[in-house]
This record gives sequence, C-alpha cells and structure tokens, in this order.
Amino acid sequence: MVGFISNVAALAACDAIVDLFDTGSGNASAHFRIYSGTVPTDADTALGAQVLLAEPVCSNPAFGAAADIAPGARATASAITDDSLADNAGTASFFRIVNRSGTAHAQGACATSGAELNFNTVSIAANAVVSITSFTVTVPES
Repeated sequence: MVGFISNVAALAACDAIVDLFDTGSGNASAHFRIYSGTVPTDADTALGAQVLLAEPVCSNPAFGAAADIAPGARATASAITDDSLADNAGTASFFRIVNRSGTAHAQGACATSGAELNFNTVSIAANAVVSITSFTVTVPES
C-alpha cells in the first residue's frame, strides 16, 4: 500500500475512473441508479432485494477531464438528465454509477447531507422527478 501519490498520478487515476463510465454498449450513456434497501458492501457486490427507485442519465461523455485541486484531482459530471418518472417509491439509501452496459463502477450513500449523493429529500415517490444537479469524483494524493 502506498501512503501518498503524486499529483500527476491523482489526475491520471481520476480520469481513468470516470472514463470507465463511458465504456460498454447497449445504452447511449452512463446512468446513476438510485436504490432503496440495504447498501451492498461495494460496487462489485450483486444486488438482492434492493429496489431501483430512479435512473438519471449522464451526458456523453459522463465527466470532463480531471482538474488539479492541489492536493488531488477532481472530475465534474457533465449535465445529468432528470429521471422524469421515478420507477418506484421508497427511501433512497445508495446509488451506483453504471456504464453503458449497466456494469457498476462506483457506489455511494444517499442522504440529505454528508453523503456522497445528497438530495433535498431521500423519500422518492413513484412517477416523481428525480434530479441530480451536480456530482464530482475526487482522488486524493494521500
């Protein structure tokens, strides 16, 4: 395990991560998938009884190039299209970002503050509009 990486390495790692979202085929772009239920251990863990609540769609490409935030790197999502008709009602507990083939490459918690993806409310109604106004991926140097 490395304790620190260079700024160049952080920029390269951040770009490599967000570029994964634009891989695959089947969909024109990556998606955020917002779920209710128990949060899986990581993005590689298969889903079980979790319920898909909404699926906002990323632009193509999903993210711009990583920027130097000294120390570290940050990539900002391009425009994200609202899900105008949420699939199901429930409490958003986590999200995944999936590539064009539906493979999850990132996962995080949902909340109203202090989470990786914050909403004004985590209570999602079926057929409601679900919006993500901004999102970033950050790679630290330490």
